[in-house]
Amino acid sequence: MAGSDRVARLADRIRVLLAERLEKGLRDPRLGFVTITDVRVTGDLQHASVFYTVLGSDEERASSAAALTSATGMLRSAIGRQLGVRLTPTLEFIHDALPENAGHIADLLREARERDEAVAGLAASAQYAGDADPYVKPREADADD
Repeated sequence: MAGSDRVARLADRIRVLLAERLEKGLRDPRLGFVTITDVRVTGDLQHASVFYTVLGSDEERASSAAALTSATGMLRSAIGRQLGVRLTPTLEFIHDALPENAGHIADLLREARERDEAVAGLAASAQYAGDADPYVKPREADADD
């Protein structure tokens, strides 16, 4: 089992090499504007999960996923030549849903802010249901006795 520093360095190196290779182009017309967001390598350095995003529509995302899947072997060979490790990790491309999730979270936060403003507006003009101070004071209790 490799140390966590080595795993992190290898993951970062794979991310850089893949980004450079994709920048040069794969000669696949299906490949859209792909950004490598993260790479996670297992502790035994045998498998790398590559997270990516694609700028564009759902159709462009699907075609880019197909292009990356078909080019996995070639990309793994190119990375293996440049890494200089005994065993090149297998590559698994996973679409990163981070931008979609971030948009959804931003919408939820905006909705919560609007509801908070509505509640604050109601609270500003609210009145007590009974007396302003409904609690019995100790002096009032002595006066009643």
